Amino acid sequence: MSSFLNPTRRGFLAGTAAFGASSMLGVRLASAAVDWKRFAGTTLEVNLVKSPRSEILLKYLSEFEELTGIKVNAEATPEQQQRQKTTIELSSGKPSFDVVHMSYHVQKRQFEKGGWLADIGGFLKDPSLTDPSLVESDFAEAGLTFARDPDGVLRSLPFSVDYWIIYWNKTLFEKKGLAYPTTFEELASAAEALTDPSTNTYGFVARGLKNANTPVWTSLLLGYGSSPLGPDGKLRTTSQEAIDAAKLYQKLMTKTAPPGVSGFNWAEAQSAFLQGKIGMWLDGVGFAPPIENPEKSRVVGQVGYGIMPKGPKAQAAGTFGDGLGVVAASQKKEAGYLFCQWAISHEMGARLLQAGAGVPFRQSVLEDAKVREGVKMPGAWLDAVVGSGKISQLALPVIIPVTEFRDVYGVGLTNMIGGADPETELKAATAQFEPVLAKSEG
Repeated sequence: MSSFLNPTRRGFLAGTAAFGASSMLGVRLASAAVDWKRFAGTTLEVNLVKSPRSEILLKYLSEFEELTGIKVNAEATPEQQQRQKTTIELSSGKPSFDVVHMSYHVQKRQFEKGGWLADIGGFLKDPSLTDPSLVESDFAEAGLTFARDPDGVLRSLPFSVDYWIIYWNKTLFEKKGLAYPTTFEELASAAEALTDPSTNTYGFVARGLKNANTPVWTSLLLGYGSSPLGPDGKLRTTSQEAIDAAKLYQKLMTKTAPPGVSGFNWAEAQSAFLQGKIGMWLDGVGFAPPIENPEKSRVVGQVGYGIMPKGPKAQAAGTFGDGLGVVAASQKKEAGYLFCQWAISHEMGARLLQAGAGVPFRQSVLEDAKVREGVKMPGAWLDAVVGSGKISQLALPVIIPVTEFRDVYGVGLTNMIGGADPETELKAATAQFEPVLAKSEG
Protein backbone atom coordinates (compact mmCIF):
# COMPACT_ATOMS: atom_id res chain seq x y z
CA MET A 1 0.00 0.00 0.00
CA SER A 2 1.42 3.42 -0.84
CA SER A 3 2.31 5.93 1.87
CA PHE A 4 -0.31 8.24 0.35
CA LEU A 5 -3.01 5.83 1.50
CA ASN A 6 -1.68 5.38 5.01
CA PRO A 7 -3.38 8.32 6.73
CA THR A 8 -6.65 7.28 5.11
CA ARG A 9 -6.13 3.72 6.26
CA ARG A 10 -5.52 4.94 9.79
CA GLY A 11 -8.71 6.95 9.65
CA PHE A 12 -10.37 3.83 8.39
CA LEU A 13 -9.11 1.88 11.41
CA ALA A 14 -10.32 4.50 13.80
CA GLY A 15 -13.81 3.17 13.82
CA THR A 16 -15.44 5.63 11.50
CA ALA A 17 -16.58 4.07 8.30
CA ALA A 18 -14.61 1.33 6.73
CA PHE A 19 -16.16 -0.83 4.12
CA GLY A 20 -14.88 -4.23 5.05
CA ALA A 21 -11.53 -5.86 4.60
CA SER A 22 -12.22 -6.46 0.92
CA SER A 23 -12.65 -2.83 -0.10
CA MET A 24 -10.84 0.47 0.34
CA LEU A 25 -13.52 2.48 -1.46
CA GLY A 26 -15.42 5.37 0.05
CA VAL A 27 -13.36 5.58 3.23
CA ARG A 28 -14.11 8.63 5.34
CA LEU A 29 -11.30 10.22 7.33
CA ALA A 30 -11.40 9.87 11.10
CA SER A 31 -12.25 12.80 13.27
CA ALA A 32 -9.06 14.76 13.92
CA ALA A 33 -10.37 15.53 17.40
CA VAL A 34 -9.66 12.00 18.62
CA ASP A 35 -6.03 11.75 19.69
CA TRP A 36 -5.46 8.04 19.15
CA LYS A 37 -1.81 8.35 20.24
CA ARG A 38 -2.70 9.95 23.58
CA PHE A 39 -1.94 6.80 25.56
CA ALA A 40 1.03 5.57 23.48
CA GLY A 41 3.40 3.52 25.59
CA THR A 42 0.58 2.08 27.73
CA THR A 43 0.21 -1.70 28.02
CA LEU A 44 -3.33 -3.13 28.23
CA GLU A 45 -4.31 -6.59 29.47
CA VAL A 46 -7.37 -7.88 27.62
CA ASN A 47 -9.40 -10.94 28.66
CA LEU A 48 -11.34 -12.51 25.77
CA VAL A 49 -13.62 -15.52 25.30
CA LYS A 50 -12.18 -17.96 22.76
CA SER A 51 -14.55 -17.79 19.77
CA PRO A 52 -14.64 -16.82 16.09
CA ARG A 53 -15.36 -13.27 17.30
CA SER A 54 -12.22 -13.00 19.41
CA GLU A 55 -10.18 -14.57 16.60
CA ILE A 56 -11.09 -11.58 14.41
CA LEU A 57 -9.89 -9.18 17.13
CA LEU A 58 -6.62 -11.08 17.59
CA LYS A 59 -6.03 -11.27 13.83
CA TYR A 60 -6.07 -7.48 13.46
CA LEU A 61 -4.65 -6.51 16.88
CA SER A 62 -1.43 -5.14 15.39
CA GLU A 63 -3.50 -2.52 13.56
CA PHE A 64 -4.83 -1.20 16.87
CA GLU A 65 -1.31 -1.15 18.30
CA GLU A 66 -0.05 0.78 15.26
CA LEU A 67 -2.97 3.22 15.42
CA THR A 68 -2.59 3.98 19.13
CA GLY A 69 0.93 3.05 20.24
CA ILE A 70 -0.74 0.95 22.95
CA LYS A 71 0.66 -2.54 23.54
CA VAL A 72 -2.05 -5.18 24.02
CA ASN A 73 -1.58 -8.49 25.81
CA ALA A 74 -4.74 -10.40 24.90
CA GLU A 75 -5.66 -13.80 26.26
CA ALA A 76 -8.54 -15.84 24.76
CA THR A 77 -9.71 -18.77 26.88
CA PRO A 78 -12.64 -21.21 26.41
CA GLU A 79 -16.01 -19.87 27.59
CA GLN A 80 -16.51 -21.81 30.84
CA GLN A 81 -12.90 -21.32 31.90
CA GLN A 82 -13.06 -17.60 31.10
CA ARG A 83 -16.25 -17.17 33.13
CA GLN A 84 -14.68 -18.83 36.18
CA LYS A 85 -11.45 -16.82 35.86
CA THR A 86 -13.19 -13.47 35.47
CA THR A 87 -15.52 -14.13 38.43
CA ILE A 88 -12.66 -15.13 40.74
CA GLU A 89 -10.41 -12.23 39.75
CA LEU A 90 -13.10 -9.54 39.69
CA SER A 91 -14.43 -10.71 43.07
CA SER A 92 -10.93 -10.29 44.51
CA GLY A 93 -10.92 -6.60 43.56
CA LYS A 94 -7.53 -7.00 41.88
CA PRO A 95 -8.14 -8.39 38.40
CA SER A 96 -5.13 -8.93 36.14
CA PHE A 97 -6.93 -7.41 33.13
CA ASP A 98 -8.18 -3.97 32.06
CA VAL A 99 -10.74 -5.00 29.42
CA VAL A 100 -13.14 -7.94 29.63
CA HIS A 101 -15.23 -9.75 27.01
CA MET A 102 -18.57 -10.78 28.50
CA SER A 103 -21.54 -12.90 27.54
CA TYR A 104 -24.46 -10.59 28.30
CA HIS A 105 -27.14 -13.26 28.60
CA VAL A 106 -25.11 -15.05 31.29
CA GLN A 107 -22.92 -12.43 33.02
CA LYS A 108 -24.71 -9.06 32.81
CA ARG A 109 -26.47 -9.17 36.19
CA GLN A 110 -23.47 -10.71 37.97
CA PHE A 111 -21.13 -8.00 36.67
CA GLU A 112 -23.57 -5.23 37.61
CA LYS A 113 -24.20 -6.57 41.10
CA GLY A 114 -20.46 -6.87 41.68
CA GLY A 115 -19.82 -3.29 40.47
CA TRP A 116 -17.08 -4.71 38.27
CA LEU A 117 -17.42 -2.51 35.16
CA ALA A 118 -16.48 1.16 34.78
CA ASP A 119 -18.99 3.82 33.75
CA ILE A 120 -18.00 4.63 30.15
CA GLY A 121 -20.92 6.95 29.39
CA GLY A 122 -18.72 10.02 29.85
CA PHE A 123 -16.08 8.64 27.50
CA LEU A 124 -18.71 8.12 24.79
CA LYS A 125 -19.73 11.78 25.04
CA ASP A 126 -16.10 13.03 24.98
CA PRO A 127 -15.17 14.10 21.40
CA SER A 128 -11.45 13.81 22.24
CA LEU A 129 -11.97 10.11 23.05
CA THR A 130 -14.83 9.05 20.76
CA ASP A 131 -15.24 9.24 17.02
CA PRO A 132 -18.45 11.11 16.08
CA SER A 133 -19.74 8.06 14.15
CA LEU A 134 -20.02 6.11 17.42
CA VAL A 135 -23.43 7.05 18.83
CA GLU A 136 -25.88 5.11 20.95
CA SER A 137 -28.61 5.36 18.32
CA ASP A 138 -26.53 3.17 15.99
CA PHE A 139 -26.92 0.16 18.28
CA ALA A 140 -29.87 -2.22 18.11
CA GLU A 141 -32.14 -1.53 21.10
CA ALA A 142 -31.31 -4.89 22.68
CA GLY A 143 -27.62 -3.97 22.59
CA LEU A 144 -28.26 -0.86 24.64
CA THR A 145 -30.46 -2.83 27.05
CA PHE A 146 -27.54 -5.21 27.56
CA ALA A 147 -24.93 -2.45 27.86
CA ARG A 148 -26.74 -0.18 30.33
CA ASP A 149 -27.17 -1.04 33.99
CA PRO A 150 -30.58 -0.71 35.75
CA ASP A 151 -29.82 2.99 36.42
CA GLY A 152 -29.18 3.65 32.72
CA VAL A 153 -25.40 3.92 33.09
CA LEU A 154 -23.40 2.64 30.10
CA ARG A 155 -21.09 -0.12 31.38
CA SER A 156 -19.90 -1.75 28.14
CA LEU A 157 -20.00 -1.52 24.36
CA PRO A 158 -22.19 -4.08 22.55
CA PHE A 159 -19.97 -6.23 20.34
CA SER A 160 -21.76 -9.15 18.68
CA VAL A 161 -25.39 -10.20 18.60
CA ASP A 162 -27.24 -13.42 17.91
CA TYR A 163 -30.87 -12.96 16.87
CA TRP A 164 -33.12 -16.00 16.54
CA ILE A 165 -34.61 -16.44 13.09
CA ILE A 166 -36.38 -19.17 11.15
CA TYR A 167 -34.43 -21.01 8.49
CA TRP A 168 -36.93 -22.45 6.01
CA ASN A 169 -36.62 -24.86 3.12
CA LYS A 170 -38.12 -23.10 0.10
CA THR A 171 -38.22 -26.30 -1.98
CA LEU A 172 -40.34 -28.14 0.60
CA PHE A 173 -42.62 -25.12 0.99
CA GLU A 174 -43.12 -24.85 -2.79
CA LYS A 175 -43.99 -28.53 -3.10
CA LYS A 176 -46.88 -27.97 -0.68
CA GLY A 177 -47.84 -24.59 -2.13
CA LEU A 178 -47.08 -22.86 1.18
CA ALA A 179 -45.88 -19.32 1.88
CA TYR A 180 -43.54 -18.31 4.70
CA PRO A 181 -45.62 -18.01 7.91
CA THR A 182 -46.32 -14.54 9.22
CA THR A 183 -47.98 -15.63 12.50
CA PHE A 184 -47.50 -18.37 15.10
CA GLU A 185 -50.76 -19.92 13.93
CA GLU A 186 -49.49 -20.11 10.35
CA LEU A 187 -46.17 -21.46 11.64
CA ALA A 188 -47.89 -24.37 13.40
CA SER A 189 -50.17 -25.19 10.46
CA ALA A 190 -47.27 -25.02 7.94
CA ALA A 191 -45.19 -27.31 10.17
CA GLU A 192 -48.03 -29.86 10.24
CA ALA A 193 -48.62 -29.61 6.46
CA LEU A 194 -44.93 -30.22 5.77
CA THR A 195 -44.67 -33.26 8.04
CA ASP A 196 -44.77 -36.66 6.37
CA PRO A 197 -43.08 -39.39 8.45
CA SER A 198 -43.45 -41.89 5.56
CA THR A 199 -40.85 -39.86 3.60
CA ASN A 200 -38.89 -38.92 6.73
CA THR A 201 -39.88 -35.26 6.23
CA TYR A 202 -40.67 -33.04 9.21
CA GLY A 203 -42.03 -29.51 9.37
CA PHE A 204 -40.05 -28.13 12.27
CA VAL A 205 -36.94 -28.64 14.33
CA ALA A 206 -35.45 -26.85 17.32
CA ARG A 207 -33.54 -27.70 20.47
CA GLY A 208 -35.14 -30.36 22.64
CA LEU A 209 -32.19 -31.13 24.91
CA LYS A 210 -32.62 -29.88 28.48
CA ASN A 211 -30.97 -26.49 29.19
CA ALA A 212 -30.37 -25.85 25.46
CA ASN A 213 -34.14 -25.89 24.85
CA THR A 214 -35.12 -23.14 27.31
CA PRO A 215 -34.41 -20.23 24.89
CA VAL A 216 -36.74 -21.83 22.32
CA TRP A 217 -39.63 -21.58 24.78
CA THR A 218 -38.67 -18.08 26.00
CA SER A 219 -38.38 -16.86 22.37
CA LEU A 220 -41.92 -18.10 21.73
CA LEU A 221 -43.05 -16.49 25.00
CA LEU A 222 -42.00 -13.05 23.70
CA GLY A 223 -44.62 -13.45 20.96
CA TYR A 224 -47.27 -13.77 23.67
CA GLY A 225 -46.25 -10.33 24.90
CA SER A 226 -44.52 -11.68 27.98
CA SER A 227 -41.14 -12.73 29.32
CA PRO A 228 -39.93 -15.14 32.04
CA LEU A 229 -39.33 -12.32 34.54
CA GLY A 230 -41.55 -9.30 35.15
CA PRO A 231 -40.28 -5.72 35.73
CA ASP A 232 -40.96 -6.36 39.43
CA GLY A 233 -38.37 -9.15 39.47
CA LYS A 234 -41.04 -11.83 39.93
CA LEU A 235 -41.24 -14.92 37.77
CA ARG A 236 -44.04 -14.99 35.17
CA THR A 237 -43.43 -18.62 34.31
CA THR A 238 -46.83 -19.92 35.43
CA SER A 239 -48.81 -17.22 33.61
CA GLN A 240 -51.29 -18.13 30.88
CA GLU A 241 -48.85 -16.69 28.32
CA ALA A 242 -46.05 -18.94 29.60
CA ILE A 243 -48.35 -21.97 29.48
CA ASP A 244 -49.55 -21.12 25.95
CA ALA A 245 -45.96 -20.72 24.72
CA ALA A 246 -45.07 -24.08 26.30
CA LYS A 247 -48.10 -25.70 24.64
CA LEU A 248 -46.96 -24.37 21.25
CA TYR A 249 -43.45 -25.69 21.91
CA GLN A 250 -44.91 -29.08 22.83
CA LYS A 251 -47.15 -29.18 19.75
CA LEU A 252 -44.32 -28.32 17.35
CA MET A 253 -41.86 -30.71 18.96
CA THR A 254 -44.23 -33.70 19.28
CA LYS A 255 -46.32 -33.45 16.10
CA THR A 256 -43.94 -31.93 13.56
CA ALA A 257 -40.34 -32.63 14.65
CA PRO A 258 -38.12 -35.64 13.85
CA PRO A 259 -37.86 -38.63 16.22
CA GLY A 260 -35.32 -38.22 19.02
CA VAL A 261 -35.65 -34.42 19.07
CA SER A 262 -35.56 -34.40 22.89
CA GLY A 263 -31.83 -35.14 22.52
CA PHE A 264 -31.18 -32.35 20.01
CA ASN A 265 -28.97 -29.35 20.76
CA TRP A 266 -28.33 -26.77 18.01
CA ALA A 267 -25.78 -29.02 16.29
CA GLU A 268 -28.22 -31.92 15.83
CA ALA A 269 -30.98 -29.54 14.68
CA GLN A 270 -28.60 -27.93 12.20
CA SER A 271 -27.43 -31.34 10.92
CA ALA A 272 -31.03 -32.46 10.36
CA PHE A 273 -31.88 -29.25 8.49
CA LEU A 274 -28.80 -29.56 6.23
CA GLN A 275 -30.11 -32.94 5.00
CA GLY A 276 -33.03 -31.25 3.24
CA LYS A 277 -35.86 -33.06 5.05
CA ILE A 278 -36.83 -30.32 7.54
CA GLY A 279 -39.24 -27.48 6.69
CA MET A 280 -38.23 -24.96 9.39
CA TRP A 281 -35.49 -24.62 11.96
CA LEU A 282 -35.61 -22.01 14.73
CA ASP A 283 -32.23 -20.90 16.11
CA GLY A 284 -29.58 -18.17 16.02
CA VAL A 285 -28.44 -16.34 12.87
CA GLY A 286 -24.85 -17.29 13.66
CA PHE A 287 -25.43 -20.91 12.63
CA ALA A 288 -26.05 -19.98 9.00
CA PRO A 289 -22.67 -20.37 7.19
CA PRO A 290 -22.72 -24.21 6.79
CA ILE A 291 -26.12 -23.98 5.08
CA GLU A 292 -24.55 -22.38 2.00
CA ASN A 293 -21.47 -24.65 2.02
CA PRO A 294 -21.84 -27.40 -0.62
CA GLU A 295 -19.46 -29.67 1.30
CA LYS A 296 -21.75 -29.65 4.34
CA SER A 297 -25.23 -28.95 3.02
CA ARG A 298 -27.76 -30.49 0.66
CA VAL A 299 -29.87 -27.33 0.70
CA VAL A 300 -27.48 -24.75 -0.80
CA GLY A 301 -29.54 -22.08 -2.56
CA GLN A 302 -32.84 -23.54 -1.31
CA VAL A 303 -33.03 -21.83 2.08
CA GLY A 304 -35.01 -18.80 3.11
CA TYR A 305 -34.06 -16.73 6.16
CA GLY A 306 -37.15 -15.48 7.93
CA ILE A 307 -37.79 -12.98 10.69
CA MET A 308 -39.67 -14.50 13.62
CA PRO A 309 -43.42 -14.55 12.84
CA LYS A 310 -45.85 -12.53 14.95
CA GLY A 311 -47.21 -14.12 18.08
CA PRO A 312 -50.74 -13.47 19.37
CA LYS A 313 -49.61 -10.25 21.08
CA ALA A 314 -46.20 -9.23 19.71
CA GLN A 315 -43.52 -9.80 17.12
CA ALA A 316 -40.11 -10.24 18.68
CA ALA A 317 -36.75 -11.74 17.80
CA GLY A 318 -35.14 -13.45 20.78
CA THR A 319 -31.76 -11.84 21.30
CA PHE A 320 -28.46 -12.91 22.83
CA GLY A 321 -25.11 -11.17 22.67
CA ASP A 322 -21.72 -10.26 24.01
CA GLY A 323 -19.92 -7.04 24.79
CA LEU A 324 -16.62 -5.49 25.86
CA GLY A 325 -16.22 -3.50 29.03
CA VAL A 326 -13.52 -1.64 30.93
CA VAL A 327 -12.88 -3.04 34.40
CA ALA A 328 -13.72 -0.63 37.25
CA ALA A 329 -10.45 -1.52 39.03
CA SER A 330 -8.29 -0.67 35.98
CA GLN A 331 -5.87 2.25 36.18
CA LYS A 332 -5.99 2.55 32.37
CA LYS A 333 -9.67 3.15 31.74
CA GLU A 334 -9.39 5.59 28.82
CA ALA A 335 -6.89 3.39 26.98
CA GLY A 336 -9.14 0.39 27.65
CA TYR A 337 -12.07 2.32 26.24
CA LEU A 338 -10.12 3.07 23.04
CA PHE A 339 -9.59 -0.67 22.61
CA CYS A 340 -13.32 -1.37 23.07
CA GLN A 341 -14.18 1.39 20.61
CA TRP A 342 -11.78 -0.03 18.01
CA ALA A 343 -13.13 -3.57 18.53
CA ILE A 344 -16.70 -2.50 17.75
CA SER A 345 -15.71 0.00 15.03
CA HIS A 346 -17.29 0.02 11.61
CA GLU A 347 -14.39 -1.78 9.98
CA MET A 348 -14.08 -4.47 12.63
CA GLY A 349 -17.84 -5.01 12.49
CA ALA A 350 -17.60 -5.41 8.72
CA ARG A 351 -14.81 -7.95 9.09
CA LEU A 352 -16.80 -9.87 11.70
CA LEU A 353 -19.82 -10.03 9.41
CA GLN A 354 -17.90 -10.85 6.23
CA ALA A 355 -15.99 -13.66 7.92
CA GLY A 356 -19.27 -15.19 9.15
CA ALA A 357 -17.81 -14.91 12.66
CA GLY A 358 -20.61 -12.83 14.13
CA VAL A 359 -23.11 -10.04 13.63
CA PRO A 360 -22.31 -6.54 14.91
CA PHE A 361 -24.89 -4.69 17.01
CA ARG A 362 -24.28 -1.54 14.91
CA GLN A 363 -27.06 -1.11 12.36
CA SER A 364 -24.91 1.18 10.16
CA VAL A 365 -22.55 -1.74 9.45
CA LEU A 366 -25.42 -4.04 8.49
CA GLU A 367 -27.03 -1.46 6.22
CA ASP A 368 -23.80 -0.41 4.49
CA ALA A 369 -23.96 -1.40 0.80
CA LYS A 370 -20.18 -1.83 0.54
CA VAL A 371 -20.08 -4.10 3.56
CA ARG A 372 -22.97 -6.14 2.22
CA GLU A 373 -21.10 -6.74 -1.05
CA GLY A 374 -18.40 -8.59 0.88
CA VAL A 375 -20.79 -10.80 2.88
CA LYS A 376 -20.74 -14.38 1.63
CA MET A 377 -24.22 -15.23 2.93
CA PRO A 378 -27.30 -14.48 0.76
CA GLY A 379 -28.88 -11.04 0.97
CA ALA A 380 -31.98 -12.60 2.55
CA TRP A 381 -29.89 -13.66 5.55
CA LEU A 382 -28.65 -10.11 6.05
CA ASP A 383 -32.20 -8.78 5.61
CA ALA A 384 -33.33 -11.15 8.37
CA VAL A 385 -30.54 -9.86 10.60
CA VAL A 386 -31.44 -6.21 10.00
CA GLY A 387 -35.17 -6.86 10.41
CA SER A 388 -34.59 -8.83 13.61
CA GLY A 389 -32.57 -5.95 15.03
CA LYS A 390 -35.67 -3.78 14.78
CA ILE A 391 -37.81 -6.20 16.84
CA SER A 392 -35.09 -7.55 19.14
CA GLN A 393 -35.92 -8.46 22.74
CA LEU A 394 -33.88 -10.25 25.37
CA ALA A 395 -34.88 -13.91 25.40
CA LEU A 396 -33.41 -14.86 28.78
CA PRO A 397 -33.98 -13.13 32.13
CA VAL A 398 -31.19 -10.86 33.35
CA ILE A 399 -30.40 -12.80 36.52
CA ILE A 400 -27.30 -14.32 38.11
CA PRO A 401 -28.46 -17.99 38.13
CA VAL A 402 -29.30 -18.05 34.41
CA THR A 403 -27.69 -21.49 33.97
CA GLU A 404 -29.87 -22.92 36.75
CA PHE A 405 -32.90 -21.26 35.14
CA ARG A 406 -32.11 -23.02 31.87
CA ASP A 407 -31.47 -26.33 33.63
CA VAL A 408 -34.67 -26.36 35.71
CA TYR A 409 -37.09 -25.24 32.99
CA GLY A 410 -35.19 -27.29 30.41
CA VAL A 411 -36.05 -30.51 32.23
CA GLY A 412 -39.72 -29.52 32.21
CA LEU A 413 -39.64 -28.76 28.48
CA THR A 414 -37.97 -32.09 27.68
CA ASN A 415 -40.66 -33.79 29.76
CA MET A 416 -43.30 -32.02 27.64
CA ILE A 417 -41.82 -33.57 24.48
CA GLY A 418 -42.37 -36.87 26.26
CA GLY A 419 -46.06 -35.98 26.72
CA ALA A 420 -46.11 -34.30 30.15
CA ASP A 421 -48.64 -31.53 30.84
CA PRO A 422 -47.12 -28.07 30.21
CA GLU A 423 -48.93 -26.31 33.07
CA THR A 424 -47.92 -28.99 35.60
CA GLU A 425 -44.30 -28.92 34.44
CA LEU A 426 -44.07 -25.12 34.58
CA LYS A 427 -45.55 -25.02 38.09
CA ALA A 428 -43.06 -27.63 39.29
CA ALA A 429 -40.12 -25.84 37.65
CA THR A 430 -41.20 -22.48 39.09
CA ALA A 431 -41.52 -23.91 42.60
CA GLN A 432 -38.03 -25.35 42.26
CA PHE A 433 -36.44 -22.23 40.80
CA GLU A 434 -38.06 -19.48 42.92
CA PRO A 435 -35.85 -20.08 46.00
CA VAL A 436 -32.72 -20.20 43.81
CA LEU A 437 -33.60 -16.81 42.33
CA ALA A 438 -34.48 -15.31 45.73
CA LYS A 439 -31.16 -16.46 47.20
CA SER A 440 -29.17 -14.93 44.32
CA GLU A 441 -30.80 -11.53 44.85
CA GLY A 442 -30.47 -11.67 48.64
